Amino acid sequence: MNAWEDLPNRFVSRYGRPPRVFRAPGRVNLIGEHTDYNDGFVMPAAIDFSTWVAVAPREDRTLVAYSENVGEGAEFHLDAAAPTPRRHWSDYVFGVAVMLEQAGHKLRGADLLMFGNVPLGAGLSSSASIEVATGLALLNNSGLPVDIVSLAKLCQMAENVFVGARCGIMDQFISCCGHKDRALWLDCRSLDYRLLPLPAGVDLVICNTMVRHELAGGEYNKRRAECEAGVRQIARDLPNVRALRDVTLADLDLYGRHLPESTLKRCRHVITENERVMEAAAALDRGDAGAFGRLMAESHRSLRDDYEVSCPELDLMVELATRQKGVFGARMTGGGFGGCTINLVESQQRNGFLSSIPQAYFRATGRNPEIYVSSAAEGAAEVIL
Repeated sequence: MNAWEDLPNRFVSRYGRPPRVFRAPGRVNLIGEHTDYNDGFVMPAAIDFSTWVAVAPREDRTLVAYSENVGEGAEFHLDAAAPTPRRHWSDYVFGVAVMLEQAGHKLRGADLLMFGNVPLGAGLSSSASIEVATGLALLNNSGLPVDIVSLAKLCQMAENVFVGARCGIMDQFISCCGHKDRALWLDCRSLDYRLLPLPAGVDLVICNTMVRHELAGGEYNKRRAECEAGVRQIARDLPNVRALRDVTLADLDLYGRHLPESTLKRCRHVITENERVMEAAAALDRGDAGAFGRLMAESHRSLRDDYEVSCPELDLMVELATRQKGVFGARMTGGGFGGCTINLVESQQRNGFLSSIPQAYFRATGRNPEIYVSSAAEGAAEVIL
């Protein structure tokens, strides 16, 4: 039995009554990195790793949450004045409740028991998985209607405003709207999206470098600020520019001459990455895994050289993968500074990949990587046991 399957029994042991259970997946991003908060295009897929939240109503307006992963509980009163984050795992839970309340959703109190198997700090969006599963649980627990796109927006707001990580909409959106065996092309401005077939006979293989990253402060927010500074400069000459989504390479060459070198590089990555996402969607439409893989390689080089969010371990993992037979493409995935790579691997060559990559990576780094094979999974939903 999987650990999540016994979650209702563990809930009864802790809280004394049966719960409903809701699940939301993590994600891997196939291509389109650091474009979402620039109103651009992304192409994620939900994965077979999730957060499960068991929930039952309380008679008061208190949220009592217990994380089995952390082995710790926390409480939050929905009527508390001026709630503030604690820089604690519970911020991802209670921040969602705060945003739901501020959006006019009157929540019932609840007991919550949480378990997840999305690797933490690996760039697979464990935070969005927690947020979306919590939001879905709290809305259903309160008998409130669920608009899945609105939920994604509120969960993003919880991470932006309450947690303090200025992420875009991609992670929460794919956790809400993922579909089995499909990648999801998303316009992060309009939130129009399209499901795309993944190539037949190809596996998604995720390689965890075991280098942890922390995005809430520091470099992630700095990259976003650099992009915004580039937009402000270019918009002096092109007033219709609202985000880097609206800028072409020709515009950047003409109107970005006075940008600092680092800002120019950040802008160049975002503009070219948006172009790669559009080309990648066309490649999937025609079933061209080779073309898709070449675009992944270009994306990784741009993230390494222009956006400067890779690290030696990520670069090594990509290099090792590209030497393997049957690998169509490899790149870092997620915010960067550690975490995982995503690899498109021919199914018949998967076992060779799984046996050789960990050995080669350990010899070079002394770290034992974790390797996950996943199909594209369904988005958030209630679990009927």
